Formats: sequence, structure tokens, C-alpha cells
Amino acid sequence: MNGAATVLAIERLTVDLPAWAERRHAVADVSLDLSHDEILCVVGESGSGKSLMARAILGLFPSRHVRPSGGRILFAGEDLLAATPARLRQVRGSRIGMIFQEPMTALNPVLTIGRQIEEAIAIHQSMTRAARRRRVLDMLAAVHLPEPARMLDAYPHQISGGQRQRAMIAMALTLEPDVLIADEPTTALDVTTQAQILALIREIQSARRMAVMFITHDFGVVAEVADRIAVMQHGRLIEHGPAKAILDAPREDYTRALLGAVPDLVPAAPRADFSQAEVVMHVRALHKTYGARGLLPRAAAHAVHAVKDAAFDIRRGETLGIVGESGSGKSTLARCVARLVAPDQGEIRIGDTDFARLAHRRLREARKRIQTVFQDPYGSLNPRRTVGKLIAEGPMVHGTPEAVAHERALQLLALVGLDPSAAQRYPHEFSGGQRQRIGLARALALDPEVLIADEPVSALDVSVQAQVLRLLADIRARLGLTMLFITHDLRVAAQVCDSIAVMRQGEIVEYGRTADIFAHPQHSYTRELFAAVPGRAWSERRASARTA
Repeated sequence: MNGAATVLAIERLTVDLPAWAERRHAVADVSLDLSHDEILCVVGESGSGKSLMARAILGLFPSRHVRPSGGRILFAGEDLLAATPARLRQVRGSRIGMIFQEPMTALNPVLTIGRQIEEAIAIHQSMTRAARRRRVLDMLAAVHLPEPARMLDAYPHQISGGQRQRAMIAMALTLEPDVLIADEPTTALDVTTQAQILALIREIQSARRMAVMFITHDFGVVAEVADRIAVMQHGRLIEHGPAKAILDAPREDYTRALLGAVPDLVPAAPRADFSQAEVVMHVRALHKTYGARGLLPRAAAHAVHAVKDAAFDIRRGETLGIVGESGSGKSTLARCVARLVAPDQGEIRIGDTDFARLAHRRLREARKRIQTVFQDPYGSLNPRRTVGKLIAEGPMVHGTPEAVAHERALQLLALVGLDPSAAQRYPHEFSGGQRQRIGLARALALDPEVLIADEPVSALDVSVQAQVLRLLADIRARLGLTMLFITHDLRVAAQVCDSIAVMRQGEIVEYGRTADIFAHPQHSYTRELFAAVPGRAWSERRASARTA
């Protein structure tokens, strides 16, 4: 493509699933090529086969029951499906790099970030340890990690999710491979970090004439970086062509449905005027600092002011969005409000109760007034309990009889769009979108006055994300829910939130009605966030076409 030579060719690849799976093939008769100097974006819903197709290139199959049964994968003329394990180890990292979606599981928890990146260099290149260390420091700086020397000696659990993802990207790019496979590399990143990473990948690709296969469900990212797009559904390639042609005039109904599920960057019309509604949550002068305590004087010097003098009100039925970069303090603010962590000072008032000053012995009873839907429903749901028991557990702790709690659980499953039979199944038996619905049902079981949604759709593909957002909107309208909505996705914030608070380095730097902030952002940081939204020009063009 673009007159460049093909570096990787997938020819009629078929990957079989085990006999007990829902379909016969994970990937069915897929043919694609990848050239130097281009980015091919592969899109599709969860389960479409896009990630497994990419992993097949490096022989990274999830189990012995999932194996290729047909086709070839030619890299520089060599069939990688026929390569020995030893040969694949030579190719991995040095010739074909891969950025994995979940860095916390891909990174070794007992090795420092620097040691893990250095290990890849030591295996494939002959360099002194000092030279390897310099290379690692340069790469950590190139992916915009703060204090590279400190990051070098940090363990994965000691840095944020966005920082772990950047460390993974540094590891994949440090050997400057011919082909880079990026599997959802920016899903958990805020917009400014996304913009930096996308610009970095473009920069290194241009300098090295690298070929990039970019797997994503974020069509903003696709619009920003793609030269070509491949659309997959149920393991098959259903549409393939130049990026502009597919984004502006898709041929297939499925592609049109995916594009239709992408939230607009233009805010939704205001639902109501909440200015005169009752204040449900009143927060003033909230502070939270980490790392300030210790026997050594340097402890205070390394204190992190996660939340500084935060103040806002949420009114009955209103959804307040908290947006900002990774590390801005938005999740810490939510955890303080829910009293999952204790604030250092400030006021969190619901009615006559100040949650900031509640003693631990009174928290259990009070917590039912504030419930949380977490970002990762699989990590927050006990895998050993059935869904029905998970939903009924909260009410039972607060004195509801078991039979009544289980009947309420069945009603809530129906409310979130799941069959009551789901009550007898376990969390691992559901998709990500279904698990998020279960997390929502569990949070609603206690009839909370305030629902905190902490990045509830960030890990979902666009069609499932649209379903969950519609569900939230429907339940909010029917139950009159008051919500605190944490997100780094400004498109989602535009469609969900009535008001927005923008956080930077622990402080709320701008706060007001969503439509006003999107139309006329006052703070320079807010303007930087909006300017960094991937695919902003495409989003605005699409919105203009709808209103024309």
C-alpha cells in the first residue's frame, strides 16, 4: 500500500476453537497484508477475532485447544505458522513487537520497569549494561514518562495504569521492530496521553518505515492514525479499505452500526434545569495527600496531593462528570466521596450526614447511601459467588431477609436487561458488558442516593459501550438517580453528564454546565484536553453532516 513493499501477509488464516465453543472458528479464512510506512487499524466488537488474529502472527495462542488449521502468515517471505518455537523467540520483540492491552498482567510484578525493558535488549542485542541503561532511560523519556530515572527502578504496582501502558509501549519500541502490533494500546489512557502515544507511534513509524497493525475499538483513534481499516465480525473480515472511504461511506450494515454507536463530541441537549433542584451531595474543601507520613524528613517532600480543596454540589437527578488526565485525582476524589479512603480534611455531606467525619463503626450503615460501579467489573465481582448472591449480599448485610433480597435481585437483573436465570451463574460466564450490567444491579440493590460510576465503559467496545450508556440513561430517568460519573473519555462525558468538573493535579480547575464548558472552555488546561481528543476533526465533520 502507498507504493511500499509488503512486509507481512496473512493468507486465508483460519484458527479453530475447541468443540465446546460457541462457534467453530475464532478466525475464518482471513487475508490481509501490511506494508512499510502504514498503519492498518483492525476494528470490531469483542469476540470478533481481531486480537487472536494478531496474536497468531507471533504464535501467542491462549491454549492448546486454539490452534491454526489453515492458511499462512508470511513475514519477509517466511511462514511464521511453520516456524519453530526457537525461531519465533528470535522474531518476537526484535523484528515484530507487540503492545498488549492489559499491562498489569503483561508486566512481571517482581521485576522493576527498567529491568524488564533492559532484558529485551540484552536478549537480542550485544550492549554493555551502561549502554542498555542509557537506551532504557531514553525510551522512557520518549514515551513521556515523568522522572525516567525514578521509573527505571519502579515496580509495576507503584505506577498508574497510564504509566504502565507507556512502559509497555517503551518495551515494544525499544528494539525498533519492523512490525508493531498494538492491541488496544490506548484504551485506558486519557486524551492527552493518547495524543502523545499516537504521535510517538507515528513518529517512530515514519523514522523507521515501520508497519503498524493497530487493534482498537476507539474510532476516534482510527480516524486519527489509520491509513487503512479492516472490519471484523465473528472471525471474518467483512470490510477492508482506505480509512477515509470506510469512515465516510461504509458499505456494510455492521460497519455503519459500529460507527453509529460512537458518541458525538457535541454535547447532548440539556435534560433539565437542575439549578433549582435539591442539593443531594455537598462537598467542600476536600483534601487527600498520599505519602506525607514517615519517620524520615524526605517523606513529606515526596507527598502527593491527590485532591486539593475540591468543592462541588450534585443536585437531585443530576449527573456530574469528573474529567482529567490519568493521575489528576479524579478516582481518588470518587474514593474519598464513597469513603473507600479517608480524606485528610473537608466536608462530604448528604443530608445531615458528613461522610468525611463518620467513624468506621457508623460507615457500614451509611455507605448504602453511596454505591459505586467500578471500572473493572470482573475484578470487583467475587468469582466464587453466583450473580444472584452477589446482588442480594448488600441488602442482606443491612438486614433485608434473604428471600426478599433474592427476589429484589431478580427484579434488578430484569431492570438492567438480563434474564433472571443469570442469578444462578458465575461472573466468568458473562461478557464484559454483561458483567458491567451486573455491577450496576449490585450497586442499585441498596437504593443509593448517589451512584458513583468510575470509568464504567472505558474497557468496552463501542457497541457494548452504547448499550451500557443507554441503560444508564434509562435507569437514571426511571429512578431519578443522582450520579458522579468519572471518565477520561470526553465523548462519553458530552453525552452523559449534565455538569462537568475538570481536574488537574488534584485541583478542580473548571466547573460548570457541560454545554457551556464544551462550547467555551475558560481554562487553558480544559482547552488542551479538548484539542487532544483523537479524531476530533472527524467527529466535528460527522456532527455537522448530521445537522446539515
